[in-house]
Amino acid sequence: MARAAAPLLPFFFLLLSSTSPAAAQKNLLGRTPQMGWNSWNHFGCKIDEVIIRKIADAMVDTGLAKLGYEYINLDDCWASHDRDSQGNLAANGTAFPSGMRALADYVHGKGLKLGLYGDAGLRTCSRLQPGSLGYEDQDARTLAAWGIDYLKYDNCNNQNISPLTRYNRMSEALMNSGRDVFFSLCEWGVDDPATWAGSFANSWRTTEDIKNTWESMTDNADKNDKWAPYAGPGGWNDPDMLEVGNGGMTIEEYRSHFSIWALVKAPLILGCDISSMSAETKEIITNQNVIAVNQDKLGVQGRKVQQDGDLEVWAGRLSRGRVALVLWNRGPAEASITASWSNIGLNQSAVVDAHDLWTVSTLSNHMSLMVKTTKHSLICIQNCSSTPFSCV
Repeated sequence: MARAAAPLLPFFFLLLSSTSPAAAQKNLLGRTPQMGWNSWNHFGCKIDEVIIRKIADAMVDTGLAKLGYEYINLDDCWASHDRDSQGNLAANGTAFPSGMRALADYVHGKGLKLGLYGDAGLRTCSRLQPGSLGYEDQDARTLAAWGIDYLKYDNCNNQNISPLTRYNRMSEALMNSGRDVFFSLCEWGVDDPATWAGSFANSWRTTEDIKNTWESMTDNADKNDKWAPYAGPGGWNDPDMLEVGNGGMTIEEYRSHFSIWALVKAPLILGCDISSMSAETKEIITNQNVIAVNQDKLGVQGRKVQQDGDLEVWAGRLSRGRVALVLWNRGPAEASITASWSNIGLNQSAVVDAHDLWTVSTLSNHMSLMVKTTKHSLICIQNCSSTPFSCV
């Protein structure tokens, strides 16, 4: 069992100044972190077109699509074991008898976008389908012909060729394919892709694969933190997909997971079965105020700014002079956390009204904010003071 969740408290406040980092980008996609769904965390290799169509239906029927979740992404195991007689990738005929063009048409008909998984090596990580190393141009043309909108590109069986070389080849192939394709680089952070992927990828993994545990989630959050200066509109750090709703953590831990991912401008890629999710899971992933933190147009990744043992403060600038502030008790016991205005760039004399993004209540604070945090509790707050703008 995962250990007790500590509270996560995102807060919005006024800032003295703000600027936004920019990542060089060849296409114009990903101006805010991508939102959608991926098959791997819940289904693994057990996917077929019936499941994917059901997920696309659920994305619309649950209201997730209206909140910005737009990508339906198939992970590993969608393709046939071998290429066809012309050397092209082909869908697994048993699992996807209608083919990828028909599936893309169905997903597009829902107002959504379809993504596929590939690998910058000879075989994918499951070894059940071909990789694209040496076939970049041909495979990019195939994806474009099928109407694919997103490519998650993994790093297995890579023949020890430089990742920059391998990933740049596919980026150029996608750019020349005649179709705009979101390029999600999955290099696991091995060779620090945050330092070089911004010129040709829309997001890049900074960590190993996430597991459905509190320990894995918090570890990935920590490892992702140091790369914050490299993220911005057009290119995002990716600590891996969301596990919310998959059952390995408590509801409070999942609320922490979702809130921290939102604060650090991580991709919000759902990994549960949204066609049968619980009411508690739906409540977490449909919180419009928390989503708004993630999708803020300024595009500044929140960072850890204060730590005292298991007690942490994370903060990030937002548009319209606001700040998102997270008070995170990662320990097993009740504790009080204080965030001083001086640590987050506010005038010590400022009086701030803070709007709770989860309970929709308001706190008024001067010089600092102190919150008593018990295990499994969570508070999210947005600044509403000194200006007439909406809290959303």
